[in-house]
Amino acid sequence: MRVMVVDDEDHVRKLITTVIKKMNCDIVGEASNGKEAVTLFSNLKPNMLLLDINMPLKSGKEALADIKKGFPNAFIIMLTSLTDKETVEDCIELGASGFIRKDLPLDEMRDVIKKTWAAYRETFTQE
Repeated sequence: MRVMVVDDEDHVRKLITTVIKKMNCDIVGEASNGKEAVTLFSNLKPNMLLLDINMPLKSGKEALADIKKGFPNAFIIMLTSLTDKETVEDCIELGASGFIRKDLPLDEMRDVIKKTWAAYRETFTQE
């Protein structure tokens, strides 16, 4: 599994990459803003993108929309410290596969990633 992590906070990227590496996945790229995320995703084409919502230059929602235009089957989980219903619904409508709250315990974060990936794979193997 090739994974890309995008968050404007360095310590959050480190935390997420630690979780991902413990899942035996490869971190193929990291970005600190939405604009960089879109470019890097296009170049690296990872299997999974973990994407923060609130970032400089381009928000996670804007980056999500841009990436899904070029890669409609992209597997993207949004990272957030906010969970207002409107933001969640907007991102799901734009094509996000799921959400992870940044304050989740690491084992729960890992479980959410695994469950979301399993649901995503099931959806695309049935098409």
